[in-house]
Amino acid sequence: MIVLVLVAFVLIAGVTILQFKQQSEEYHKERLDRKEDQVMASINYAFETTTWPATQENLRYIFRDEIYRIADVQNVSFNIYDLEGNLVASSKPYTDEDSTMFRLSDTILNRIAMSPYKRYIEKHLAAGDRYRASYCYITDLRFKPVGILNIPYFEDDSFNNKELRSFLFRLGGVYVLILIIAVFLAYFISKYITRSLKTISDKLKETRFSSEAANKKIALKHAGEEIFNLVNAYNNMVDALEDSAVRLARSEREQAWREMARQVAHEIKNPLTPMRLSVQSFQRKFDPSDPEIEKKLDEFSKTLIQQIDTMSSIASAFSNFASMPAQQNETLNVVEIVRLALDIFTEDYIAFVTHEEEITARFDRTQLIRVITNLVKNAIQSIPEDRDPRVVVSVLSEGDRVKITVADNGVGIAEENREKIFEPRFTTKTSGMGLGLGMVKNIVENYKGSINFTSQPGKGTVFVMVFPKEQEEEAEK
Repeated sequence: MIVLVLVAFVLIAGVTILQFKQQSEEYHKERLDRKEDQVMASINYAFETTTWPATQENLRYIFRDEIYRIADVQNVSFNIYDLEGNLVASSKPYTDEDSTMFRLSDTILNRIAMSPYKRYIEKHLAAGDRYRASYCYITDLRFKPVGILNIPYFEDDSFNNKELRSFLFRLGGVYVLILIIAVFLAYFISKYITRSLKTISDKLKETRFSSEAANKKIALKHAGEEIFNLVNAYNNMVDALEDSAVRLARSEREQAWREMARQVAHEIKNPLTPMRLSVQSFQRKFDPSDPEIEKKLDEFSKTLIQQIDTMSSIASAFSNFASMPAQQNETLNVVEIVRLALDIFTEDYIAFVTHEEEITARFDRTQLIRVITNLVKNAIQSIPEDRDPRVVVSVLSEGDRVKITVADNGVGIAEENREKIFEPRFTTKTSGMGLGLGMVKNIVENYKGSINFTSQPGKGTVFVMVFPKEQEEEAEK
């Protein structure tokens, strides 16, 4: 509505200005034509009453005094030239020198001669004002050309311009009023029209795709047919979404258990194969009378124990990942716990940096130690053997949050692996099950925190973990 009002005003103003210009052009044209006709009638009358023959040579004598009388009667200034363009008489005083100066150009003479009406109108601008001048033949009583009549004309548009400005000012006032009314109408009408859409928009924002979310249906009264159809479509979508969410959750759980079972079976089969080969080899080569039987039995036992330990670590890793222990929140000194977690590492290139000796937060001591050890282990394993290793762990306090960083100068993380780094079962190492970073992310997010990383391939990686000092449920209590 507002745009239409503005466009209408611009169009009407443009048409009005164009109309005024056309009217002014027609007015000046008709006025000049009338003056020319009147002067020409007076000239013809002078030819009829004079005793001088109406020839080109006698024009200066015929109109020596008559030109002033005609100019005074018709209230117009004009000039008379002979057919060669020389000034013969003028209603304004002039000297002989002026007559030679004001000679008509050959262009004007040619255009008069070539015109079918033997008439030429010249237009030009001077000092910002518009002028026009008419040139036409003066004929004798037998319609033979004997001279050229020139009437200069100044186009005075001051009155028209004043009228135009006045009209545009009044028109602008009317449209300002219409614009104000349109703004209010557009606002209230749009609010009325979009009221139902706003309700639908709010419900769409609240819609969740998880099975735990209870999406509410929309109930509208006095809605139009289009809005009513849209509301029905949304309510049908909510019903379908709830059903799909339940089926999707069930499918995801089943898929997760299948993947977990497949991974557990795969990891357990790895140590079972060497165990089977070892037993078969021992059974085939066993000789009680062999003097080195005790040594061979000891080697066989160590091989089995090693494979059993591997299977035990696999089972423990999957157990820790699948069922996280309940959070035992306690108020602890994060700096002290991180330092305690680093004490289990004997590498002298691990550095611990902190600017505070005490940063208090609510966290589970065991899970915090598990997070630190996993990140540090990953940092150590990412450093190639041909490089001087360097691992830096830092703890900072940022307002009501704690920030822990683990930086290394390892091989970094390739671009194609950035999106998968926290996924379970993903690993770039030849050994391991890829559950460490997934477990770390799970722990941090359970504490309403976040974990991110920056990495430069070939130069190193920095993991950044941030979590609140106070948990929400604790703060509410």
